[in-house]
Amino acid sequence: METLIVQPKDRKQLTAIKAILKALDVAFKKGEENDSLYLSKSVANKKALDKSIKQAEKGQTVKIGVADLWK
Repeated sequence: METLIVQPKDRKQLTAIKAILKALDVAFKKGEENDSLYLSKSVANKKALDKSIKQAEKGQTVKIGVADLWK
């Protein structure tokens, strides 16, 4: 059978879709969202992500120790 990827716009749509699938006895599961895909959904985030990837490729990174994360 086919697999469908459904992308509800909000919580209300998600709730309705789940109710319909349950009523039709259709199996479904929550998929894992790729962080890069999620971040690249908006133009501003995509630009920032692309810039960060280019910086990392050039070795322009900074290491932060675990003890310094919340300072």
